[in-house]
Amino acid sequence: MISPRIFSALRRPLICLLASFLCFSFFSSVYLSHASAQDTQPENAGFVEVFEVSGLLDEVLSDVLSNALDEVQRNGARALILQVNSKQAVISDAELNEIAQQIKNSTVPIDVWVGPSGSSAHGKVAQLVSVADSVGVSIGSTIGNTGVQVLDSNIFGKIWGENHDLLQSNTLGWEQAIEKEIVQCEKVEIDELGNPLTPEQQLARCANPTLGDFLVSRDSFISEIVSTDQGPRLSPLTQTKIRGLSLLDQLMHTIASPPVAYLLLISGLILLLFEFFSIGIGIAGAIGAVVLALGSYGIAALPVRLWALILILISMVAFAVDIQTVVPRFWTFVGQLAFIFGTVFLYPEPSAQMSWIPMTAGIVGIFVLMFRGMPIMIRGRFATTKIASQSTS
Repeated sequence: MISPRIFSALRRPLICLLASFLCFSFFSSVYLSHASAQDTQPENAGFVEVFEVSGLLDEVLSDVLSNALDEVQRNGARALILQVNSKQAVISDAELNEIAQQIKNSTVPIDVWVGPSGSSAHGKVAQLVSVADSVGVSIGSTIGNTGVQVLDSNIFGKIWGENHDLLQSNTLGWEQAIEKEIVQCEKVEIDELGNPLTPEQQLARCANPTLGDFLVSRDSFISEIVSTDQGPRLSPLTQTKIRGLSLLDQLMHTIASPPVAYLLLISGLILLLFEFFSIGIGIAGAIGAVVLALGSYGIAALPVRLWALILILISMVAFAVDIQTVVPRFWTFVGQLAFIFGTVFLYPEPSAQMSWIPMTAGIVGIFVLMFRGMPIMIRGRFATTKIASQSTS
C-alpha cells in the first residue's frame, strides 16, 4: 500500500503526465484527420490568381499587371484570370505590345472575364484581350470598339481573326460574342450534376454571369461533386487568390482617372488663387499646392488637349484680374467662358471623357465661387487691412 506521503509526492507529476498524454492524443488526431482530408484532394488542385483591370489602363495599372504576369510564371499558379472593366488604355503602344507579348508567351493560361454585368472591354484594352487564351463576357457586358490595331501584326497577326473588321468600330454583347465565337462555349445537354439542360440553359452557361461561374468552367479550375441536404452540388477544390493594387498604387490610379484629375486640378488652382489675394499665408495655400501637384500628376498621365488646358489656366488669370478690381466684371465673364470651353474639350479620347456630373460640378462651382465667394473674400481682405491700419495709427 502506497503511503499518503509518497502518493502526495507523486500526485503532481502524474497529473502533468496525464495532461500531456491527453494533449498529445488530441493534437495527433487533429493532424491525422487534416492529413487524411488532404489526401482525399487531388494533388494538383493548386490555386488560380485573379487580377482586376478596372478603369483606364494607365502606367500604374500596367506596371502592376506586368509584374503579375511575371510572378504567375514562378509562383505555381494554375492560371491568371484578368477581370476586365476598362474602356481604354492610356499607355504607349510600345508598352501595350510588351504586355501583349507577356500574355502570348506565358506558360500559364491567361484567361479574361469581362464582368460583372455592365462592364466593358473597349479600345486598346479589347486588343489586349484578344491575345488571352480564353475570353468570357458576362450578361450585360460588352466587348469591341478596338479602333485601329496597334499590336504588331507580325507577332500577333490580325487580332480577333474573322471578327477584326466587325469589332473595330462595333461592340458586341454576350450573346453576339458567343455567336461570333469570341467567347469559347461548349454547349452540353447534361451538366456536371447529371441534370438535363434546355437550349436556353445551355446558352446561359456560356454567359458566365459571375466570376465563380467563369472559374468553374475553366480547365485550370478543379471542382468535385458533394452531397448536401439540397442535393448534389459542385464544390471548388482549387483555391482562388485575389491580387490587387497596393494602397499607394490604388491612390495614384484613382488620381489618374479623368474626373478626379480634373477636379483636383481646378481645386488646387482656386485655392492658390484665393490664397494669393488673402492676407498672410494660411492652410488654403498649403492644401492648394498639394492638391495641384496631385491633379498635375493625373493630368500628365492622361491624354489631354493642350489648348484646352491652357484655356483653363488663362481663365484663372482672368479671374485674378477682376479680383483686384473688387467686383466681378468683364474679365470674370471672359474667364468663365474660357473655363467652360477648356472643361468640355479637355480630354480628346471619347472613352476618357468625363460625364456631365464632374463637368457640371466644376463649372457651377467656379461660377458660384467667383460671383458669390470673391466679393465676400475681397470685403474680408480690405476690412482686415483697414482694421490693421487703424490700430497702427
